[in-house]
Amino acid sequence: CFSPQAFDKTIEKDNSLAVGYFQRGFVHLQLEMYEEALSDYHVAFSHLRENPFIDYKQLGLRHILYAWEVLYSIAAVQCHLQQWQEARVTLEKAVVWRPERRTAVLELALERVQDHLFLEPMLVPLGELFRPRKKEVEQLDSKDFLGKPKVISSIIPNDEYIGFEPLRPQKQGFYEPSADALR
Repeated sequence: CFSPQAFDKTIEKDNSLAVGYFQRGFVHLQLEMYEEALSDYHVAFSHLRENPFIDYKQLGLRHILYAWEVLYSIAAVQCHLQQWQEARVTLEKAVVWRPERRTAVLELALERVQDHLFLEPMLVPLGELFRPRKKEVEQLDSKDFLGKPKVISSIIPNDEYIGFEPLRPQKQGFYEPSADALR
């Protein structure tokens, strides 16, 4: 149900979207495109910019991407590439990024890597990423981004009229539009 091309389009629109790279990395891993997956996860981690997480609620997405999850997924790819030592180092780095140092998941992962067993990568749960909650969408107010129209310049001195030319009240003899202006 996932395709890398769908995430390619997303990333083209916002190439700083760490969660887009994170999800595309998951898809590449599922397709056994390990080098591409590893690259995507590294880009996702770099787009976190030394932050422990990115909360995407401001964008209307219901997901928080944690740095430790990205690192865990990097280790999962490294396992598939038979890079067991690198996977262990990556998981040890993930322990530092884990919130409140709750490391049970990472300790289990370290044991699996020690035994040369593959790790299941992290992913964003289905329906969490690109679907804002219905009540959030319903409560959005319409916004007038353009504002009211204003006359910026006029050929008539002291002109304070706001509107469009066909609606302008005409005073006899004061302003007569030329034939070219009427066309």
